[in-house]
Amino acid sequence: MKDDLHRLKDGLLSELITPKYLQSLQTPMTRAESPQRSARHATPRSQPIRVTPSTLWQDLDEVKASGLLSSLTAREIRLQETMFELIGSEASYLRSLGVAVNHFYKSQELKQTLSQTEHHILFSKIQHVMVASEKFLTDLESRLGENVLIPQVGDVVLQHCKHFQTLYVPYVTNMMYQEALINEKLQHNRIFLYTLKKLESDPVCQRKTLKSFLVLPFQRITRIKLLLESILKLSEPDSDSVSNLKKAIDAIHEIVTECDKGVRKMKQIEELVCLEMLLDFGKVKSVPMVTSKRFLVHHGALKQLTKESAYNLRMSFVGVYLHLFNDLLIVSMKKDERFKVMDHAQFPEHVSVQPVKTEVLGLPSYSFLLHLSKTQTGHPTAMIIATDTRSEKEAWMKALSSRH
Repeated sequence: MKDDLHRLKDGLLSELITPKYLQSLQTPMTRAESPQRSARHATPRSQPIRVTPSTLWQDLDEVKASGLLSSLTAREIRLQETMFELIGSEASYLRSLGVAVNHFYKSQELKQTLSQTEHHILFSKIQHVMVASEKFLTDLESRLGENVLIPQVGDVVLQHCKHFQTLYVPYVTNMMYQEALINEKLQHNRIFLYTLKKLESDPVCQRKTLKSFLVLPFQRITRIKLLLESILKLSEPDSDSVSNLKKAIDAIHEIVTECDKGVRKMKQIEELVCLEMLLDFGKVKSVPMVTSKRFLVHHGALKQLTKESAYNLRMSFVGVYLHLFNDLLIVSMKKDERFKVMDHAQFPEHVSVQPVKTEVLGLPSYSFLLHLSKTQTGHPTAMIIATDTRSEKEAWMKALSSRH
């Protein structure tokens, strides 16, 4: 399970996104006419227009009946199609959330294979995400119902951003635990495996897995940002909608950024928790590893120069392992998968490095001096450290010389 928890370590959640650009955005752009001319063709309405996923704006009966298509430029039509795509894709997203909630989350069979805590970790608050999507789609469809020539959507997005933030950030932050839990249960819980496969085989899933449904919220919040940016590019710079569009883009971007930060923070904490279980301080003064501001900067196996004995001046190297955190350096010896701590010092206050004249001293080419001015014993210590390559030496010297 530990491997699963760290599988995403080197990547950002934004790597999960594969945007599908609108077919309507691929048509050549022509010179736009003034929004005032287009506004004359607006068709006021009072009832929301229910949108079917994959429908184009220009294919709506209301649009065809209005005669708008003959009077709008290609660019104006593309703008309408892009704003309409925000509505249509939200309808598709809501339909998929419905499967996640009604088919998986509410499944009593699946719930019986999990503890209450595991069920919460697996689904987080996806049911609340679905309710938020319903409200958002209702407002978008109402805007379309007011006028099939959509004036703007940025203001509607802005109205929902605060609520989106309270839901999406904790949901996305929890995603790494969702996947780890699924993988662990698939490997060690046959009843869960059987039940999940049975649910996933239902036609309502359209051959999609539970994992693909659970990742939808972050994909959606990122997709909204992409669509808003496309709408902005197609909008006249001096139009009334631009101000709200820019505010909405900034607000959605902030949500996406917070999601990424939340995921990174949870990974860092999980990394510290796992490492704490592997460190053996023995007689060395122990240090609590998990703190709110600590994170691992660099780590790896190195070699330390040592004398064989007091009577034998011959030099040799022993293996050491360094864990460098933003506020701490731990020197240990690795045995199997555990680390026996030899020393530690506060970083960067009591840690420094210096190059050494390797040829004069007869040392390996990729050696440097590591100096700890004050360690856990209260005394200074120094050691010659050797790496296998020049790049490794440079990376360590840079990391040990920097403030993080």
